[in-house]
Amino acid sequence: MPPRILIVGGAGYIGSCCAALLQEAGWRTECFDDLSTGHRQAVRGPLHVGDIRDRAALSRVLAAGRFDGVMHFAARSLVGESTRHPLRYFDNNVAGTISLLQVMADHGVNRLVFSSTCAIYGTPERLPIDESHPRAPVSPYGESKELVERVLAQVREREGLQVTTLRYFNAAGALPEQGLGESHHPETHLIPLAIQAALGQRPPLAVFGDDYPTRDGTCVRDYIHVADLAEAHRLAMQRLLDGDAGDAYNVGTGIGTTVREVLDSVGRVLGTPVPHHPAPRREGDPPELYAQADRIRRELGWQPRQPEIDDIVRTAAAWAASPRF
Repeated sequence: MPPRILIVGGAGYIGSCCAALLQEAGWRTECFDDLSTGHRQAVRGPLHVGDIRDRAALSRVLAAGRFDGVMHFAARSLVGESTRHPLRYFDNNVAGTISLLQVMADHGVNRLVFSSTCAIYGTPERLPIDESHPRAPVSPYGESKELVERVLAQVREREGLQVTTLRYFNAAGALPEQGLGESHHPETHLIPLAIQAALGQRPPLAVFGDDYPTRDGTCVRDYIHVADLAEAHRLAMQRLLDGDAGDAYNVGTGIGTTVREVLDSVGRVLGTPVPHHPAPRREGDPPELYAQADRIRRELGWQPRQPEIDDIVRTAAAWAASPRF
């Protein structure tokens, strides 16, 4: 029988794309989501509406489902909001994950792939960033994810949970053929914002900082296509199904792309330049963040299939031309 996976946060951008591609690979998925930021129209497979902190609701789903594992995407993820409302982030991201872990244990579900982030590293001491880099998050969002990673490591060691954490860099792109893409409210990610600005759907884009010590003065980030990210989840879960205890992996291309290079790419793909203007740097934005992802390539056999920024932007633009939600 193909694996049966509960996708917690499966109505969101990455969770819904992961569910769609898992189903395409023959896996069975169900979604648990409170729909606070996700979209009902994005869900692939049965949907159970509930809050991750509601143990009774989680228990009903896990008791009935006979799941082989859980993929956990549910989290608040806005860095700026986390600095204003840290309690929301520790309540949802940390307490919510502990709630999920307890209910999984109650029902004998012992495999978990957890959505983590490069934000746990904070301002990098060296580049590219590998998994041994010191973890020094600079926002409550990053701190919440780092704390969950420490909890998971303890539960793996002392209670036998099979768990892999995937530390994302900048998820981007879309699955237009599946009718799935980014639709955040408010939108905070560079590529959809740049596309909307180029299409005249929003004012000119603010470029936060044009005087960084980078090749063109703008920040450098590592953009990974959401389909490649979904494949990392599939490989991570398959490794757990095969009996591995789990590990932590960076998921990025290792390619650093500047903000200006992203805007140039959007201009090439759409055939029209992105209107933009300089703005002051944002507090806490490191000049450069990009991954060393050798471990996941070596141990899981993962390879990004769409590492080039134009390919990523092309899928995002196709989604923007006919969004479903």
